[in-house]
Amino acid sequence: QAQIVESGGGVVQAGESLRLSCTMSGLTFDAFAVGWFRQTPGSEREGIACISRSSVTEYADSVKGRFTVARDNTRNTVTLQMNNLKPEDTAMYYCAVDRTVMGSSWSLCTVPGRVASWGQGIQVTVSS
Repeated sequence: QAQIVESGGGVVQAGESLRLSCTMSGLTFDAFAVGWFRQTPGSEREGIACISRSSVTEYADSVKGRFTVARDNTRNTVTLQMNNLKPEDTAMYYCAVDRTVMGSSWSLCTVPGRVASWGQGIQVTVSS
């Protein structure tokens, strides 16, 4: 099972930026789609930004144009650059890896049950 460690969360004001980073080990990183999910209390965890092994990206409508997901296969890392943050972006953010080799970013972000492993989660709070 993959080990996943996230970093970079915190508290910012609306309009500011944050960059989340995630490092994975214990897997052949460049064989899998990876991505970011978020969850607020009482809500389902949702995929917001995913990237395939060939760097095809998929974004939720709520973050499109503001968030950018990227991967570095030499460092086994995936990052999420979050710009123009809004109070509604406040959530626990999780890094995740697909359970299927060569899976698509769309599948990872939208199909239930596709995640093989989760990070521990990191809090992002955006104040108005």
